[in-house]
Order: sequence, then C-alpha cells, then structure tokens
Amino acid sequence: MRAWIHRWLRGLGWELHRYSNSFGEARVLADLLQFTRADVVLDVGANVGQFGDQLLSLGYRGKLVSFEAIPIVHSRLLEHARSRSASWIVAPCAALGSRSGTIDMNISANVLSSSVLPMREAHVSAAPASKYVDRQTVPMERLDELARQWVPNSARLLIKIDAQGYELEVLKGAADLLPQAAGLQIELSLTPLYEGAPTFMEMMEYLQAAGFEPFGMVPMFRDPRTGRLLQVDGFFTRVGSGTQP
Repeated sequence: MRAWIHRWLRGLGWELHRYSNSFGEARVLADLLQFTRADVVLDVGANVGQFGDQLLSLGYRGKLVSFEAIPIVHSRLLEHARSRSASWIVAPCAALGSRSGTIDMNISANVLSSSVLPMREAHVSAAPASKYVDRQTVPMERLDELARQWVPNSARLLIKIDAQGYELEVLKGAADLLPQAAGLQIELSLTPLYEGAPTFMEMMEYLQAAGFEPFGMVPMFRDPRTGRLLQVDGFFTRVGSGTQP
C-alpha cells in the first residue's frame, strides 16, 4: 500500500517524505537554527517578509532584522513585520553592497528577481515573468555599518542573503560582521543568470576562505523546460561553531 501511494503521488508530480528525512528549506533551516543557536538573524533581500514568516513558523523567537531595497516593497514589509512580531525589525530602505552611496536597481516584473546586475537571457528564458520592467536609484549601504546597531557583541548571528547575483558584494560589505556569524544561508547560482555575478565555485572558495563550511544545499530554481537546476540555497556554518552532533 505504501509503495502504491508513493507511485500515485509521483504520478501527480508530488514526492512524499518523512519530515525528519526532508531536505526542504524549512527542515534545513530549522536544523541550522538548532545547530548554531542563533539569537540574531539578518534577512538580506527580505521582499515582503517570506523568510521572516518561515522563521516564526519554525518557532524562532530571537531578534530578526530585515533589509529590502525597493521602496514600495519595503513599505509592505514594514507593515507586515509590525503586525507579526515586536522582535521583527525592518532596517531603512537600502540596497546592500561593498560600499556606501547610491546604485541603480533593476525592477523585475515579478519583483523577486530584481537586481542591481543586468539579467542574462538564460534567466528570462527560464522565467519570463522575471524580465526587467523598471529601474530605480536607491541608497546603498554596507551591512556591517547598517546592521551593527542591532547586533550586540554577544550575539550568535545567522545571516541570510538573497540578492540575485549580488551576494558576494553583500558579503564584502559585511566583513566586520562575518567573524561573529555562526551560520549563513545564501542563494547560489549553478549557471550564470546575472551579468558580473560570481560563479558557484567562486562563492564556495570565498566562503571557505572566510571560515565557513557547507551544512546543506536545497534546490530552489529549475528551468521548467529542461529540468536543469539553476539555483540552490546554500546553508553554511562557521568551522567549529554550533552544537556537537
């Protein structure tokens, strides 16, 4: 009967697993939170708060600070965070990178794929709703300067970065915070999707040099035409951090 149910679900496009054996984002994130014992989470590229909602659903009760660059989206995020938790802070509207100043943000039709980098055709072809439809000039800040006010020296820090190809620049702008980070969740591209973005191997080498090791990988974005995996969420821990297995 169990085998029949599994075959039936696969025929409908579903796969059934025990939650304890799941490799989905929620399960890996829950394990990372437990392993690192994080009590401050920085959510870079928050959009309207999807990651924050997931944290709260997992029982996280520490401090959450969200960062969003697009003004209209930032307004929705601010309203949503205020309605959910007093411990959910929304930073001033700004893009994050390796310098302070201003930068042009390309706005995608689905908003989620917005980036400061030009989008490659491979991305648009795999997800037509991701094409750019507007452009806005927004403030640019370094994460280690903007976030320090919410991160005490005693904090066990987890940083999540979803910056659509700009993740390495965000990390460079977090140089003073990274030594305090016990864990990271970062979007990684397996194939070039944005012009000027680092490769998967370049990101892995940077993270290794910064003292992090892989904790888990979760598939996130596939080309629906071919099934090719284009992006994953990488979960990392600082070498020697967290609870012992």
